[in-house]
Formats: sequence, C-alpha cells, structure tokens
Amino acid sequence: MDTIKYTLPEERMPTAWYNIQADLPEPLPPVLHPGTHQPIGPADLAPLFPMELIKQEVSTERYIEIPEEVQQVYRQWRCTPLFRAHRLERMLDTPAHIYYKYEGVSPAGSHKPNTAVPQAYYNKQEGVRKLATETGAGQWGSSLAMACAFFGLECDVYMVRVSYDQKPYRRALMEAFGARVTASPSPMTQSGRAVLAEHPDSSGSLGIAISEAVEVAATSGGTIKYALGSVLNHVLMHQTIIGEEALLQLEMAGEYPDIIVGCTGGGSNFAGIVLPFLAAKWRGDRNTRIIAVEPAACPSLTKGPLAYDYGDTAKLTPLVKMNTLGHDFVPPGFHAGGLRYHGMASIVSHLKHLDAIEARAEPQLRCFEAGLMFARAEGIIPAPEANHAVRGAIDEALRCKAEGKGQTILFNLCGHGHFDMQAYIDYQAGKLQDYEYPQEEIAMALAGLPNIG
Repeated sequence: MDTIKYTLPEERMPTAWYNIQADLPEPLPPVLHPGTHQPIGPADLAPLFPMELIKQEVSTERYIEIPEEVQQVYRQWRCTPLFRAHRLERMLDTPAHIYYKYEGVSPAGSHKPNTAVPQAYYNKQEGVRKLATETGAGQWGSSLAMACAFFGLECDVYMVRVSYDQKPYRRALMEAFGARVTASPSPMTQSGRAVLAEHPDSSGSLGIAISEAVEVAATSGGTIKYALGSVLNHVLMHQTIIGEEALLQLEMAGEYPDIIVGCTGGGSNFAGIVLPFLAAKWRGDRNTRIIAVEPAACPSLTKGPLAYDYGDTAKLTPLVKMNTLGHDFVPPGFHAGGLRYHGMASIVSHLKHLDAIEARAEPQLRCFEAGLMFARAEGIIPAPEANHAVRGAIDEALRCKAEGKGQTILFNLCGHGHFDMQAYIDYQAGKLQDYEYPQEEIAMALAGLPNIG
C-alpha cells in the first residue's frame, strides 16, 4: 500500500528558524520612518515590539535558535504531518504526485501559533503585560489569544467588522482563551472614531484594525505592545519551521517538489513553506517553481505596484516597500478574511521583484469548488484562505495531466475550516459571488501613496 502520511519524531523538530535575509541576492529595501522618510532604527520600533523581535526583524544571521520554552509549546502539535494526496490524485486522474503539509493540527487550527507563541514569549521576557493586535478571519487572533494564555499575558483583539459578524465562533474561541475582542472600526480609539465619522457602516479592513491596535500599543507607555500575524520579517521567519520540516519529510518520501504552491494575503504561510526551499534553488541544486495564489478581490501581488506604503490606514506604521493596493484600500467582504490585506510582505514582494516566485489571482467560487473537491477526496475541510493553495495545486496537477508530466507538487494546507462552515453553506446555496476589484478603484486607493522621492 502506498504511504499516505509522513511524520517526524518529536526529537527531529527543527530547533532554529531559517532567515532568508542571509541569502537574498539583493538586500531588502530599508524601512522608513513615517514622519521623516529616513531609515528607521531600533528606537523607532521599541514602543511597539520587544527588543529581541526588533533584532530578529533586521538580522542577517542564517539561523535563529528557537528558545527552549517555545520549543516546549511547539511540541504540543509539531512536527505537523505531511500527506501524499493519493485519493485526490486519483480523482483528478493526474500523473502528478501531490503532497500537502497540514498545519490545521495546531490547537488553534492553523499555522498562526508558529509565530504567536514566540511573540508572546519574547514580550513576557521583557515584562510586557498585554498585547494588542488585529485579526481578519480570526485565525491569528485566536492563536495570539492562546499564546497569551500560555504565558500569562492579557490580549486585546481588534477584529475586522465583516469577519466579526461572519465568524462568531472564531470570536468565541478568542474569548474562550481570555481575549477581549472588539469589532473594528470601533469607537475605542481615535483611529476607529475617525473612520466611523466618515463611514458609520464601515465593514472594516485589516489596515483599519492595525491602526487601532498600533494606537493602543503606542500610547500605553510601554506596558502594552503590538503583535502582528503576518507581513513582518520576523513573523515570516518564525513560520519557516513548516518548510524545514517539509524538507525532511519529503526526503523520507524520496521526493523533491517541482512546484510549491501557497496562498498569500500578508505572506506568512506562503513564506513558511517556500523560504527553506529557496536556498537550494539559488544554489542551483533545484529548479522548483514557486507559485503564490491570492484572491482576485484583493490582488496586491498581481495588480499592486511595488511601492513604499503604510501598513495601516491611519498612517501610524513605518513605510515598507511592498506590492500594495494602497493603505486606504477597503476590500469587499469575501470569506477568505485572512487574505484581505492591502499589502504584501516585503520579503514576498521582493522575491517577486527578483522573479523568484510567480503570482496568480483566483476568484472565490473556483477556490471553494477546489476546497470541496479536496474535502471529498482527503477528508479535511480547508479554511477559505487555504482553498487558494488547493486551487493552485489542483490546476497544476491538471496541467501535468494535460502535458503527461509526472511532477511533484507541494502545497501548504495552512488551516482547517471548521469555524468557517457558514462560508461553505453560502457557497453550496449559491449565495457567494465572485468579485474582481476594478482597476479604477485600485487607482483611487493608490492615489494616496506617500511620495518618497
């Protein structure tokens, strides 16, 4: 019988995160101060982050050791399994070999605890008492709430209004872990009040929710810090444990991926699976194609220019060079709430600039179709975000079938959809619609980009 599941013993769990900044052919563009437009230093980030995370953000060391206290928590669910999707292959009648790394086995149901746990740990070490954050679909918020509970920290979560209404069970999970969850935009912050004054019925955006959380942290006098679930360099680095494990598991399977697929919103799960494989590609050992799949309703990589922009709507954050739709961009309320961010991680944007990765945008109906195909073949209901990776993997497998090529495909199934069943109910009832963001509306949002000379 063909092997379906590849597991690593606990003692083989990687003990260091891989830092892509050590191997980039060109260094990342500098991060700029929002007021002076000059490169920022550690002191500029100190109001928001503990110093250890600031050091990781700018580090060019190839590997950063994972603290033992973090490893102890990781061992609750890591190493995560790698599956060979034999039944999906037969359903598609493809000669391709399809593998997926399943991060839905974590207590919060996604890959997000991989960074939530170390972020909570480093903040606790610095004497912080509370973390403030934003969340879209709620996977990041629930992961940080869990991590804060583990390390005895309070947690405030600003949840994008449309997801707050769409996903009550995600909200309930955060509250079960002890977090306070507030619909964003809210009347609790100056940033939120400003949005509500102009748009009382605003559905919110990750950019707005980030503004609220950053404002709370920046005005706390150091007792509250900010935590982000994607985009930043240290966040993407924490996720590389996914790809490091996958390398070892594929070695067990006697294979190496010709194609790696990941869904992209801010870039964390995509980076987590692909970055450890990029070093081999750059050494010339392999020629793996790497494909980022984003929603057509929020197409930062495929339609957004590479430009300096704020990470939030209220322009409180530093300026980062990234593929962006503009910090004023408010996406429609499609169900993949974790992919509704206006910008892409600087590292992922830089990789696209270097032609190291490909990008494509998919409408939500094709993604839900793929998610149900996968569920009926493999028995796992993917999160709406993960459906984009499933769609990309299926399309590549069908291409292999058409071309008669037996290639190996790897994708990251970054979370389960057990708290997202209303989205599947709506899809099967024909209530969901595709939405492709009009170029003229993107142009309007981009009109507000800062002028960086």
